Amino acid sequence: MNKLIITPKTKIYDLLEAYPQLEDVLISAAPPFKKLKNPVLRKTITKITTLNQAATIGGLKVEELINKLRSQVGQTNIDGVGDETENYTTEKPAWFEERNIAETIDIREMLNAGEQPVHEVMSAIKKLNENEILQVIAPFIPAPLIDKSLSMSYRHWLNKKDSEEYRVFFIKKNSNTLGFKN
Repeated sequence: MNKLIITPKTKIYDLLEAYPQLEDVLISAAPPFKKLKNPVLRKTITKITTLNQAATIGGLKVEELINKLRSQVGQTNIDGVGDETENYTTEKPAWFEERNIAETIDIREMLNAGEQPVHEVMSAIKKLNENEILQVIAPFIPAPLIDKSLSMSYRHWLNKKDSEEYRVFFIKKNSNTLGFKN
């Protein structure tokens, strides 16, 4: 049987199905991965989260995480993996006005309950009116959410409050932003 080749695009669910022994390697690589022990999260979040996104969540270099996992299963190291987080806006953009926050969703509660927040957040993003901002509070960088919003022509700002709290602000790309990019 051919085993899964580990790449940045490999979903965590597929990785752990093919190589269950890598769960401890992931958890030891970054504390946020302890959530993999939660069976409900394991069945939901891991199906949409790639190793590239997981590295972002864990504050790790993608290349280091991939090579650590690959070496555990006898695959050769790879190099030259780009860091996709460079697509994330981390400097406060010109369009951000706190008074324009129309809704706040704290996904920490959903994640702790084992729920998948992507559909609720995407639904809220789609309901935004001109210049309205959606605020999402998360316990880690919600890479799958940001990546999904980028593919749907929304702008974002990722603001790290501390190691356990990130805030992501979303706005429609075509909102009146005085011609500023971001």
